[in-house]
Amino acid sequence: MSNTASRALPVQDAQIYPRGGLDVLSRTEVARLRDASSGGMHELLRRCALAVLTSGSASDDPRAARDLYPDFDIQVQQHDRGVRIDLVNAPSVAFVDGTIIRGIAELLFSVVRDLAYTAIELGPQFEAELDTSAGITNAVFGLLRNARILQPAPPNLVVCWGGHSISREEYLYTKQVGYELGLRGLDICTGCGPGAMKGPMKGATIAHAKQRRRTTRYIGITEPGIIAAESPNPIVNHLVIMPDIEKRLEAFVRIGHGIIVFPGGVGTAEEILYLLGILLREENAGLPFPLVLSGPTIAAPYFEQIDKFIRLTLGDEAAAKYDIIIGDPAAVARRMTAGIKQVREYRISQKDSFFFNWALDVPLEYQQPFVPTHEAMKALDLYRGRPAHALAADLRRAFSGIVAGNVKEDGMRRIEEFGPFEIRGDADMMQALDALLRAFVQQRRMKISGEYRPCYRVST
Repeated sequence: MSNTASRALPVQDAQIYPRGGLDVLSRTEVARLRDASSGGMHELLRRCALAVLTSGSASDDPRAARDLYPDFDIQVQQHDRGVRIDLVNAPSVAFVDGTIIRGIAELLFSVVRDLAYTAIELGPQFEAELDTSAGITNAVFGLLRNARILQPAPPNLVVCWGGHSISREEYLYTKQVGYELGLRGLDICTGCGPGAMKGPMKGATIAHAKQRRRTTRYIGITEPGIIAAESPNPIVNHLVIMPDIEKRLEAFVRIGHGIIVFPGGVGTAEEILYLLGILLREENAGLPFPLVLSGPTIAAPYFEQIDKFIRLTLGDEAAAKYDIIIGDPAAVARRMTAGIKQVREYRISQKDSFFFNWALDVPLEYQQPFVPTHEAMKALDLYRGRPAHALAADLRRAFSGIVAGNVKEDGMRRIEEFGPFEIRGDADMMQALDALLRAFVQQRRMKISGEYRPCYRVST
């Protein structure tokens, strides 16, 4: 039921009722979600909900959906028999014959669930707990448990990282790898967006259907600053919105039993550096964690450059933590299956859970949220003479800042107001970093469409 014929894009109103897991919210939770004033989360709810309702969008501009649907609104209503979600001027692409698509409705419920949990369970009264490493890990666990992600089952979850802006051939390769993983009974977890985050899930769905697997998991983990630029792809059947990028990254490494990295841009580089920094810590030396970098033959130069950058900055010890497999999806799946078998045996021997990697040591410096201001980016310590895991932490922050300047609304606003971020460090590292970033730009890995204007400046 279109509200007006004069709109550029058709919209409609709707009332939907969540099923399971969101039947009851407290009055305080509902008030937080409805309140647009200080301390309220309504604007954040509206932004995330609009991203879900425009799932499948080809844009990576976080402002695009808001500009297309300026009158969209969402309200959470508490009733005696449960919760009702009211949508006003919602994108009609989320509906079929006036009824919201079931998968989109489920993702919408996930948005409400996670934002309500964050507002209450991680509110100001818990600030002291979130200043400790154990407290942050417990918060990550609580969010994942509340989202019903933690299932006591044998290890089979493969995290797939990679870019949202990749070539057609690279995308098809991610589908082939997902297909091989699915044939071997493995489930998929990604950042939930398009490109390398969608391909493995799409390939796995066909393989799971062939193997007649009825219980399948396609988990998408995102955060509020990313979801507007990378709307969930339609295959995601478990969506989790973590409060910030650091908790998102920790969620990946806590629930994943192995990780595959496909071609990507600065966000993918950030993820690689995050994981390598953790694995390089002495506390994690004996922990099995299969890590494979893979792409089609045309991506070989990309991984050569990534490998070269890692060896230059973090050393050969870091490079020993991963395998590079080019152009062989079946080999990737076999390597991951063998690695996950080692993970299972190790967890049994250590009496650690299958569904949450408690044994992995994630230090506080990797958990504390990094706000990429111009001052913070300029102050990053990208100089030699530091332990590799400490240098990796600041390199990760550098890439995180570039991600923010590219696709996060707050970061884009800072760039528009103050100009590019300045990144400083040792001359050889900065030369390698500049070369890597220039390659990302030339290969169009920074943005899906439009001319890319760098949000950074590398200097020594």
